[in-house]
Amino acid sequence: MVTLFVRGDNKIIQETEIELLEEFSFDDIIWIDMNNPSLKEKKAIENFLHVNLTTRQQAEEIESSSRYSESETTIMANSNFLIQEDEEFTYEAVSFILKEGILVTVRNIDLKVFSDTIRRFLLNNRAFPTSFHLMVAILETRIDLDADMVEQIARDIAKVSKEITLSGSVDEEVLLDINQLQENSMLLRENIIDKQRVLSGILKSERFPNDLYPKVTIMLKDVGSLINHTDFSFERLEYLQNTFLGLINIEQNKIIKIFTVVSVIFMPPTLIASMYGMNFDFIPELHWKYGYLFAIFFMLFASGITLFIFKRKKWL
Repeated sequence: MVTLFVRGDNKIIQETEIELLEEFSFDDIIWIDMNNPSLKEKKAIENFLHVNLTTRQQAEEIESSSRYSESETTIMANSNFLIQEDEEFTYEAVSFILKEGILVTVRNIDLKVFSDTIRRFLLNNRAFPTSFHLMVAILETRIDLDADMVEQIARDIAKVSKEITLSGSVDEEVLLDINQLQENSMLLRENIIDKQRVLSGILKSERFPNDLYPKVTIMLKDVGSLINHTDFSFERLEYLQNTFLGLINIEQNKIIKIFTVVSVIFMPPTLIASMYGMNFDFIPELHWKYGYLFAIFFMLFASGITLFIFKRKKWL
């Protein structure tokens, strides 16, 4: 689907018919938003602007030139927008093209950042006089959403930490939660750094309106703060993981300690039983009336003495 945002009389008009492109000039259109466009729609936009749209593969490349580039007539930028699905994060590649005063955005799914920006744009279109302002506004909204995700991960980490503290026991689900949060934190950090590269490209450019550079500078500072926060969150997760592994070691040591104590307690009785089980012709207690009871008592006494020594040494 393609949505055209056209300047009207003190308002912005939305058009979804691609055939209407022929009726507008470059000065009429400020934004072309392409959401999972068809091949026909892509060809129509390329012919209208005389530009090649970025493919999904090109949008996902990590080279600096693929993140932000300029030519004599065109500015192109690509960025990954993070999506939260249940407890996992995925990302969607979004392309920006600025040419002839028109912003073209290309994506394949619905994204909250675009619906929020469109609502702001329609409510107060004077705040976005040019396509450059629109592009920066989309990135600004995306950074705000990234900040919300950073805060959500911080809350999830605090929740897991509280579970470990209150339970004090080992649960496999907790370790899986920690691993998932680590994965989400890494994806979020990569996503924020991706925005940093695009904003740096804008700040180096001389083609954006002068009133946008102070805002972009502030956005870069916000991005830097988010990166520091994600680093701190990752450190907290490493600490929780070490704590969890420490609890596992304590549980294992307790089990090994129990087996060790039981083995040592039964060693003297085993020795006594082995002595009286030897096949020699002469054993003084062999025909003794109380020999069996004596052996039982001797074994219990030996076990009791061993247990007493363990408790006296505070090994139990």
